[in-house]
Amino acid sequence: MSESAKLIYNNQTFELPIIIGTENEPAIDIRKLRDTTGLVTFDDGYKNTGATESQITFIDGEKGILHYRGYAIDELAEKAEFLEVAYLLIYGHLPNQAEYSDWKNKMIRHSLVHEDVKKVFDAYPTGAHPMGQLMTMMSMMSSFYPNNQDPHNTEEDKNLTIARMMAKMPNLCAMMYKKRIGHPVMYPNNNLGYIENYLRMTFGNPCEDFHVDPVVVSAMNKLLILHADHEQNCSTSTVRMVGSAHTNLWATIAAGISALWGPLHGGANQEVLEMLQDIKNSGNSPKEYVEKVKNKVAGVRLMGFGHRVYKNFDPRAKIIKKACDDILNKLGVNDPLLEIAKELEQIALSDSYFVERKLYPNVDFYSGIIYRALGYPNEMFTVLFALGRLPGWIAQWKEMIESKAPISRPRQIYTGATPRAYVEISKR
Repeated sequence: MSESAKLIYNNQTFELPIIIGTENEPAIDIRKLRDTTGLVTFDDGYKNTGATESQITFIDGEKGILHYRGYAIDELAEKAEFLEVAYLLIYGHLPNQAEYSDWKNKMIRHSLVHEDVKKVFDAYPTGAHPMGQLMTMMSMMSSFYPNNQDPHNTEEDKNLTIARMMAKMPNLCAMMYKKRIGHPVMYPNNNLGYIENYLRMTFGNPCEDFHVDPVVVSAMNKLLILHADHEQNCSTSTVRMVGSAHTNLWATIAAGISALWGPLHGGANQEVLEMLQDIKNSGNSPKEYVEKVKNKVAGVRLMGFGHRVYKNFDPRAKIIKKACDDILNKLGVNDPLLEIAKELEQIALSDSYFVERKLYPNVDFYSGIIYRALGYPNEMFTVLFALGRLPGWIAQWKEMIESKAPISRPRQIYTGATPRAYVEISKR
């Protein structure tokens, strides 16, 4: 007999089935709770609600575990290419040689965006936030492919849309950077790999050859892999909720980008650099700043340390710390903010206050430092997060559509006014 949980309400006992995940995670199945008891559950922010069954990503926050389709994140970050991991997330298995060759060829074939897209970029005001641009551009792309908007199209049509999106995303991200600094757009070079091509389109100059340092490519590859998926976070849940209305993939991903834009989500690495700038501007040393954090001085926050999911350590931070050290050593960047970051890291790793509370540097801390060292402005950090997260969003959308998930429709506990009569305006 399968396990069940018992709920006692109004002197009646109701049995609720228990679902066990493949990693032995138990969950109470409450799908029929309202029908049988008249009750709904209350879970502010869905912090303890399983909204779906998924085969994509597994996280154990207590043990610091992150797996994509059963593969440990450290092994993938060390050995795999980002496009391999993207294929794994979207299609459920690592590609063989023929599959990977075809996948990479699709990235080449669909990398160009329509020339009219540049006209839209020209319409943005100077200083427009890159995430606002990316959100708009992603949604707008559906207008260029009106025949591929139905999520129930053939498998071939869905795969074409997925390939187009993956191939064009680096181009769109690079165009935003070029627009920001007033430089001409760089077209893709099909002789380069996915990451090398993106870096060239971002930092290259049409008048000269562009050579990218392998250390930079390696760090970017790791960053994109580490950001590729992270279970049912705010933006991913947004993608699944919007997609459950059978919205086209372009508009669905635009909604995910909108959610990622928030400083409590994808903007965290930008806030790390803003914190470092505040420390520099204040004239305080990192040690003095840490003391203010420990004494809970109003308005003083330590960004990039600890994680709401990982209660021990962020497994991604261990991986990216080495890449961060390699970047700083290789490029020899002389930046006072990066010096503050390194000192802050050493203090936090050795101070008992942080060690006892397990407030270790997280992936946002190190990714912000890397992006700063490479020359990205703070506003571009979340765009780079979106570039990495794209295959995870696509995979979650694809899984949701193929499982025939119902449209999302959360319940609420109404706390407003009880019924009352309308009063004419002259008598109020």
